[in-house]
Amino acid sequence: MTQKTQTLHDQEILTDVLTDQKQATGLYNTYAGECMCQNLKSGLLDILRDEHTMQSSVFDQMHQRGWYVPPDAQQQMVKQAKQKFEGIAMQL
Repeated sequence: MTQKTQTLHDQEILTDVLTDQKQATGLYNTYAGECMCQNLKSGLLDILRDEHTMQSSVFDQMHQRGWYVPPDAQQQMVKQAKQKFEGIAMQL
């Protein structure tokens, strides 16, 4: 019986790590935003900052290698987003 071994390439590993970092930052952001204990909130914000630093580092590595190239925002989309948030700000 032959056992196949599957190896991950660097791009696959970094893609997985970046996805995990995005999820982790989202969760820590939610937890910190809803935390009532100031000491715990402070700790969560420290962790969130560290998670963002790691996410940025992975993104930079992928971007430098051409493995993650976000599309440029279309001007119409930028204009729509700006109008949307200006409208929200005026309602506040």
